[in-house]
This record gives sequence, C-alpha cells and structure tokens, in this order.
Amino acid sequence: MSFLIDTCIWIEVERRALAPADVAAFTCDEPVYLSPVTIAELKFGVEAPDARIRQKRLSALARLRRKPLLPIDGDTGEIFGQLAAQLKTAARKPRHRVQDLWLASLAIQHSYRFLTRNRADFEDIPGLDLVAYTLAGAGSR
Repeated sequence: MSFLIDTCIWIEVERRALAPADVAAFTCDEPVYLSPVTIAELKFGVEAPDARIRQKRLSALARLRRKPLLPIDGDTGEIFGQLAAQLKTAARKPRHRVQDLWLASLAIQHSYRFLTRNRADFEDIPGLDLVAYTLAGAGSR
C-alpha cells in the first residue's frame, strides 16, 4: 500500500526530529509520494529571512523533490468539493483547512494511506486511511 506523507512529517525530518528510517518504519518500504500542496508549504517555509536557514530548507526541499509527485487534477477537485461539503454539513470548518483537504483528497483519490503527526487535523475526514505518528516526548497538536 502506498503512502502520501503530510508536510509536518517532512518538516520533522528536515529538523532531524525524525529520521528517514523512522518514516520507513511506518511505510514499510512501500512507495511514498509527494503532493503539490507539500511542495507549496515547504517552499513557503524556505522563504525565511535567515540565509543559513533558507539554504538548509532549500536543500531539504531539493532532496524531497526526488520523490514522485501526485498531480492535482479534476478528480482530486471533485473529491475535495465533496469532502468540504460533508464537513460543512457536519458543522465543521472546511475553509480553514484547505491545505489539509487537498492532501486528504489526493490520498483518497489514489487509495493511499496518509501519514501525519496531526491526527486531530484529519481524523474527521471520511474515507481517509489515516496513520498517525506522535514524536516521543511530544503530543500531536
């Protein structure tokens, strides 16, 4: 079973709070994919004012770009719209969760498991095969 990995996991790898081997322990060497959403979120983080931090983040992003990228297409958009409507009907707030819903939509579209450390951000999304990871000594937010 393939995996789509949440941006927060890649940030923890870049910060060395999580080793690539830790990610592999969850994915069991199954294929791992990136989302354009993750690329956008990481690129946003690259724009740090400190040149040293910026270079470190650019290097991490370049390493991640070697992973296969799932395109967002019309089918993804339809799943996104359906999820947003379901959450709104359930009195939840889809507007403040746009990036999360795009990630979930891609995982659902491709029937991939979704690895995150932010269980609370995704546990109410119907149809998402969620795998939550908590860093030792830290709770999920």
